[in-house]
Amino acid sequence: MTELEVLEQELLKPSDALVADICDIEGDIIILGVGGKMGPAMAKLARQATAKAGTSKRIIGVSRFSDAETKAELEANGIETIVADLLNEKHLAALPDASNVLYLAGNKFGTTGKEAFTWAMNAYLPGRVAERYKNSRIVAFSTGNVYPFVSVTSGGPSEDYPVSPIGEYGQSCLGRERIFQYFSQTYNIPTLIYRLNYAIDLRYGVLLEIAKSVLEGKPIDLTTGNVNVIWQGDANEIAIRALKHCDVPAKILNVTGPETLSVKWLAEQFGLIFEKEPVFENEVQPTALLNNASEAHRLFGYPRVSVRQMIELIAAWLQQGGEILNKPTHFQERKGKF
Repeated sequence: MTELEVLEQELLKPSDALVADICDIEGDIIILGVGGKMGPAMAKLARQATAKAGTSKRIIGVSRFSDAETKAELEANGIETIVADLLNEKHLAALPDASNVLYLAGNKFGTTGKEAFTWAMNAYLPGRVAERYKNSRIVAFSTGNVYPFVSVTSGGPSEDYPVSPIGEYGQSCLGRERIFQYFSQTYNIPTLIYRLNYAIDLRYGVLLEIAKSVLEGKPIDLTTGNVNVIWQGDANEIAIRALKHCDVPAKILNVTGPETLSVKWLAEQFGLIFEKEPVFENEVQPTALLNNASEAHRLFGYPRVSVRQMIELIAAWLQQGGEILNKPTHFQERKGKF
């Protein structure tokens, strides 16, 4: 392990607050869609928290596991894995019971041209899962894409802001929310809708994309000139702790960092580190897709990893040739076509 990877592991360790909360969360935790960008780290965080708390809680990860290495890595960290296609009724019915469900399944990229599959994953499947786990607590991942673009000086939409998603991806995500809300009320399922944007990791995310463009001298589109970000470890910790805050009717929670960040400023910070002048194109628009997470900060405190830390970590990661996932965020997209 490199020095940077050791530091990353330190930043992904459970906080004392998570360890305390995990003691209060009764029953096992099942993570549906564990094989995606956030799932593996979330499962390992939950496992570490239960070990530190001295509880015997099972952590179960469910995915198609197209990547066998991810499955093996999770099992090596004490997480039970199940290979399943959640759209397959037999697979879904065969899953073990669990008091706590973290629902990460969904489809975003490749939406255009696969609209029917996107709606099946994002709006049909949640109903099937809610039926299967109607005796559990459910934290259902959603997205800030359910909000409209708002003024960059507005502070971002809070949870009671009227939703108005642009494009079929955002619309299908609102469908997911509505289905979970319906079943929450129908079956009295304690539920929390987790509206996230954007999680940051060393290997993917908005900051990595900006940094990589600066390093390679590629133009950075400033049309969407402002973003919110949060370290993936902080986002995962909030997701697990949110199991304590599920409610009927379903509670909605925005999750991101406290700052509305300038894309131009971020690029300039990477430029200073790399000693390169960033290249920009297009004019900054007065609106952006933003998210006001002040309620999450009230419940869980401010994220532990600061924007400055993220910038420094990602810059160092790129400079040492660290692994990069080919999973772009498309944060510049303004017409909802993913």
